[in-house]
Amino acid sequence: MCRVMGMVAALTLLWPIAAAADPIDLKLSFFTSDQSAIYQASIKPFVDAVNTAGKNLVHVTVYFSGAISPVQSKQPQLVSDGGADLALIVPGQTPDRFPDSEVMELPGLFPNTLAASRVFTRLARDGALTGYGDYFVVGAFLSSPEDIHSRVPVASLADLKNLKVRVNNLTEAGVLQRFGAVPVVLAINQTTDAVSRGTIDAATFPPSILFQFGIGRVTTHHYMIGLGGVPTLLIMNRRKFDSLPPEAQSIIQKCSGDWLADESAKQFDALDADAVKHLEADPLRTVITPNGSDAKTIQTIYAQFRADYADSSDHNRDLLAQVRDQLAKLPATE
Repeated sequence: MCRVMGMVAALTLLWPIAAAADPIDLKLSFFTSDQSAIYQASIKPFVDAVNTAGKNLVHVTVYFSGAISPVQSKQPQLVSDGGADLALIVPGQTPDRFPDSEVMELPGLFPNTLAASRVFTRLARDGALTGYGDYFVVGAFLSSPEDIHSRVPVASLADLKNLKVRVNNLTEAGVLQRFGAVPVVLAINQTTDAVSRGTIDAATFPPSILFQFGIGRVTTHHYMIGLGGVPTLLIMNRRKFDSLPPEAQSIIQKCSGDWLADESAKQFDALDADAVKHLEADPLRTVITPNGSDAKTIQTIYAQFRADYADSSDHNRDLLAQVRDQLAKLPATE
């Protein structure tokens, strides 16, 4: 597990005083439950690995269901202020703070979740993205492309016109506006109620978490449009990380980065496949994958959106070039 299990005995010898005392406790804020796919795939592998390898040196305690704060948009500041040592954040909820994460949201850019998460991890690690300088980035993840799940029939691009759709971020909003939809940026844990009340007609989600937050219960029409994925990150207060003993830092580093990105992508790929099978097997649901002229129109709009992003500034053009450069460096299997 993250290649550090053999370090435990050595740490005991190197840090006899720390071993005799209580381990350093790190507080991790998480906005939903331990049963969610997000926790199981992206956080639990890290927590379990650190707590096993850290033994008497360092320990991560997770505060579930918003016990520290349930508001997604407040998680980055919570970590900056020291209210929590670690938290899972959704940069699309605070775009002013993390503007460069927008490049990861572009539709049709990545071949799969593993490649996307590897690229995101490396850009965050190398300081290429604005806003992450105050944090040690434990893990950077990108979901599979989001699809549209609706309470009203959606069988073609024409049906998107004037459809009120919950979106995760402003990038998705901009893309869906080009199809004539009316996007509403909304946190994931507020979406089901909004659909139930009829405030919105539909919501964008990757298949893997469609049923995690109840949206699958209130939608029966699924338009597999393959929008961009959703970036999330597990971050740690940089000052807290720097204050840890070197051996504790080493454990956290080895259980972070590519290792954690790979673990998350592997689990989410399996969950996505199972969810799509479930949807297609349910006779009460309609699952539409665009083809023909609709499929061509979608890809044309996605390509134009990426081009417009690059043309909007030299900075954006450079970011997109860095993403493509990192993609080209990945092994063919990723």
